[in-house]
Parts: sequence; structure tokens; C-alpha cells
Amino acid sequence: MLVPMTTEQIAVRLPVDQLQVLDDLVDRGVYASRAAAVRAGIDAVVELDRRRHSIVAGYERRPPTDAETLAAIASMRDAIAEEPW
Repeated sequence: MLVPMTTEQIAVRLPVDQLQVLDDLVDRGVYASRAAAVRAGIDAVVELDRRRHSIVAGYERRPPTDAETLAAIASMRDAIAEEPW
């Protein structure tokens, strides 16, 4: 049996340009409503935070070795040196 989800309504103020983008997404059928688009955005933020905590926890369980840290730094230096700036 599914347990109904308790919800609460909130008020959010958005800059006009963001609201226009949101309405365009709804008009194009990307989201069914403004509320659906906002919920999807919140879901994305929550998922990013969950992943960040998971990555941090992994490094806390097994910190990088000195060799891994040096290899990462060398790789970053190589990537920057290859940039055409």
C-alpha cells in the first residue's frame, strides 16, 4: 500500500528572466507546470548534495595516498599547460 506523501506549499520569488525561462519550459512541454519544474530543480539540488556527501564519505573512509595526490596535481598541471590560452 502506498503511503500518501505529505506536502507543504511554499512561496518563491524569482527574477522575471528566470520565470520566463521556467514558463518556456512549461510551454514546450518539458514540464507539466511551474510547480513540476521547480520540484525537478529541487530534486536535482538534493541529488547533487547526496552525491557530494557520498564522495566526501568515500575519501574520508580511504584518503588518497601521497602518490595519488601527486599524480592528480601533475595531471592538472598537464591539462592546464595544454590549454590554448
